[in-house]
Amino acid sequence: MSQMLKSSGAMAAATLTSRVLGMVREMVYAAFMGNTWVASAFTLAFQIPNLFRRLLGEGALTAAFIPIFKHKEVKEGQAEMWRSANAVISGLVAAAGVVTILAVVSISITLAFGISNEETRLMLKLLRLMFPYMLLVCLAAVFIGMANARGHFFVPALGSVLLNVVMIASVLFLAPHMGRTLEEKIFGLAIGVVLAGIVQAFFQLPSLSREGYRYEWVSPWRDPTVREVVRKMLPGSIGVAAFQINVLVTQCFSFWFDPTIVSTFNYSVRLMELPQGMFGISLATYLLPTLSGLAAEKKHPEFRDTLRQGLSHLAFANLIAAAIAVALAEPIVRLLFERGMFGPSATQRVALALVCLAPGLLMFSMNNILARAFFALSDIKTPMKISIFCLALNLILAFFFVKHFQQARIGGEAGLGIANTLSATCNLLLLAYALRRKLTRLDLGDFKRTLFALLAAALLAGTVAAVASSLWGRHLGHTTLALKLGAVFVPGTIAGVIYWLLALFLKVPAAREITDLLLQKFRHHP
Repeated sequence: MSQMLKSSGAMAAATLTSRVLGMVREMVYAAFMGNTWVASAFTLAFQIPNLFRRLLGEGALTAAFIPIFKHKEVKEGQAEMWRSANAVISGLVAAAGVVTILAVVSISITLAFGISNEETRLMLKLLRLMFPYMLLVCLAAVFIGMANARGHFFVPALGSVLLNVVMIASVLFLAPHMGRTLEEKIFGLAIGVVLAGIVQAFFQLPSLSREGYRYEWVSPWRDPTVREVVRKMLPGSIGVAAFQINVLVTQCFSFWFDPTIVSTFNYSVRLMELPQGMFGISLATYLLPTLSGLAAEKKHPEFRDTLRQGLSHLAFANLIAAAIAVALAEPIVRLLFERGMFGPSATQRVALALVCLAPGLLMFSMNNILARAFFALSDIKTPMKISIFCLALNLILAFFFVKHFQQARIGGEAGLGIANTLSATCNLLLLAYALRRKLTRLDLGDFKRTLFALLAAALLAGTVAAVASSLWGRHLGHTTLALKLGAVFVPGTIAGVIYWLLALFLKVPAAREITDLLLQKFRHHP
């Protein structure tokens, strides 16, 4: 377990840096374009190629490729391992290149025939410019997966840091030169997305080169490794990333319903991704090759033990994050986003969406881990079937809640948050049930007891944070930056300390292990 904490912790450090910079990027975006319809057009256009990052970089491609890559290294040697990697990369470049060309041509033809709706026309123009990002992010996904399989987690994760730096720079230095209106300046951000994709992909090559990797074209058309990866990847793209697909599909009809919903909900999703990416995805990335090795050796008791410990650490980190996000939603949004084009009304709308989305944080992250447990057992179809069902459920719930909330003048973005939380909960329950049947038993008794203890601690800590926030707002307000910082960090710190002490008092193993690890690092670094 200490190795799990150290490896996922090293990656979490790099991912945290990336997520913090990603939050800075969203802050810059918010000040630049607020939650206007132009912001929604850019957000939706970016989400379509960016979906491939979530499907591939954090999901199906690496989930299908890493076990095969590791198997080649152990059974057939490094030469065959690198050859297979080149075959997969060659096939990826060919397939993604064709898809990119077809998409750009199709969008151009659609625009040539005329689109009267101004919002849709701008969205399509931005999508046409940004679609090549799909090819670049697919390359980055494979390179990062290869580096992870070779035991490198920190440096590959830094690629996202550079991606965010380039995208921030595009707002500050490119956008002002694109025109006078926001509709013209927004194309500077689209160019920045493509440049960021180039930087992220090629940043991975030096570390792979030191491992002995050299790219050369290997015909993928009849390669057995490519066929196996494709066979596992296609259904897995739904199995791992149901939440991301849900966000895209529901936001497509939300854009038609009310264009401002898309950008408003997107800011709440970005706030959710900070804790989810920092630990949930980092831990899931570490667990895939670990669980794959245990499954290959038929070590099912160790498999269950590793999975249980991973879920316990995930619950410990994510429950307090969810509680603080619910209790301090408005102060957090006000601190991070309220400036420039982002006004107080936008703060209230994003905060409401966050309150509706945050309770699902643990479910979103646990879905990633349970799906990877199925992949490690070479079962792609089960999570695919479950995700298809939950995707349909989410669409029904989203349509119902968005329409209902809009009619009630509450805000359709809150309906999207509730729908995603409910569908993610259903997804988690079905995955857990299916995995228990597959392994005969999961031995999650200790985890359930830990989960109930952490839930109680999180509820108490969240209540304290909400009360402290209310007192702060009533007596001190939030008129200055210092007061805005205090409105978030004072109640948040109090809640975090209470939660940690309660977890230690309740003898939660994850709290004790993480505390011991931190104390050990502190003693070694006086």
